[in-house]
Amino acid sequence: VQLQASGGGLVQPGGSLRLSCSVSGRTPRFWSIGWFRQASGQEREWVSSIASSDGSTYYADSAKGRFTISRDTGKNTVYLQMNSLKPEDTAVYYCAAGDPMGVVIAPATEQAYEHWGQGTQVTVSS
Repeated sequence: VQLQASGGGLVQPGGSLRLSCSVSGRTPRFWSIGWFRQASGQEREWVSSIASSDGSTYYADSAKGRFTISRDTGKNTVYLQMNSLKPEDTAVYYCAAGDPMGVVIAPATEQAYEHWGQGTQVTVSS
C-alpha cells in the first residue's frame, strides 16, 4: 500500500488547513489510518487515527476540539481538518496505515502502523 500526504502550507495563527492522505495499492480500504507529526528537533508524535472497521476516531489531547479526521472510502482518502491552528502545530505531518485491530488497540503507537507516506509541511506563523 502507498500513501501520499498533501495539503500542507503556511497559515496564520487561528487559521485552518485540510490535509489529505491518498491511499493506493492493494485493498486500500482495509487499512486504518493515522496522522503523526514531527516538529524540528523533536520526536514524532501521534495526532489522530481513524479505524477502517467502523470509522471510530481517536485524537491526541493536543488535537481534541480543533482537528477532525474523516475518511472518504470512495476516494480512498483520509482527511485531517485542522482549525484554530497554533504556532506549536508547526511540523511535518505524516500519514500511516496500520492493521485495523492493532490501531484500535494502540492508535498512538508507531509500531501499530506498517506503511508510511512522505510528510507534508505545516507552518503556522504570522
